[in-house]
Amino acid sequence: MQTENNSILGETIAMIGTILGRELDEIMIERAVVGLFFTGVKLSDGTAGASATPLKSIPEAVCCPSSAMAMPFPGKLHGRRAFDLAREAFSDHGIRRAVGIATVNALADLCWQRRPHPEVELQAGVDAFDATDIRHGDKVVVVGAFVPFLKELKRRGQEYLVLEQDPATLKADELPFFRPTEQAREILPDADVALITGATLVNNTLEELLALTRTDARVTVVGPTVGMLPDAFLARGADVLGCVRITEPDAFLDLLAEGGSGYHFFGRSAQKLVLARLPAAFDTRAA
Repeated sequence: MQTENNSILGETIAMIGTILGRELDEIMIERAVVGLFFTGVKLSDGTAGASATPLKSIPEAVCCPSSAMAMPFPGKLHGRRAFDLAREAFSDHGIRRAVGIATVNALADLCWQRRPHPEVELQAGVDAFDATDIRHGDKVVVVGAFVPFLKELKRRGQEYLVLEQDPATLKADELPFFRPTEQAREILPDADVALITGATLVNNTLEELLALTRTDARVTVVGPTVGMLPDAFLARGADVLGCVRITEPDAFLDLLAEGGSGYHFFGRSAQKLVLARLPAAFDTRAA
């Protein structure tokens, strides 16, 4: 499991502490929801954050083990100090980890409002795919069966490979491009473009995946699990972050509780955002 000293989450939590300082003493959890696809939290200042819910990786998703008592009941989180709950991002318990990451992302949004990153441009209402520089003839690797990206790659006639743990998530016309995730070490170093689902942050593989990409590759990390403090992502080679800003926290959490996904909350209770590395900052990445 990641530690606070050597991971994206650890560095992000430390930076939250630096940016918000004593303000963190007053920021509490107001509401938390563990949904079928996403987990979300709302803070006492009205800011909210989300994370993928890692159902496939947790034994508690199968009825009805005694270990289910260890799962955090969202109703009991009300009034807890948000910065304390953020440290659950290091838990080896899937649901606790998701709640922790959602809290980190809520605090990260607040940090962006206090201190935007000088080497990053925020683009509102932009899809991360459109913000990624994909050129004809590029070797494109998609990590995770991210349906909107696969659909657009097929529409463009762009060649690609998809690294995925479960081939059952792919359609019949996508299976020829499937490669098991165990082949990441062979495939990612050859990629000109890497499109990585933010859910890899929950399953603790994102750092390794980013380390496998070339310094000249164009790397996008996307999904509600990706927060708005880009520093640690940029330091590891990401160029575009596809994030989410939750605009109507209670409506958003209601949707999660009903099993909703991006098809239901984008354009309603949440907005797509892109954090893109400014061109001048690419020289720093290559160095």
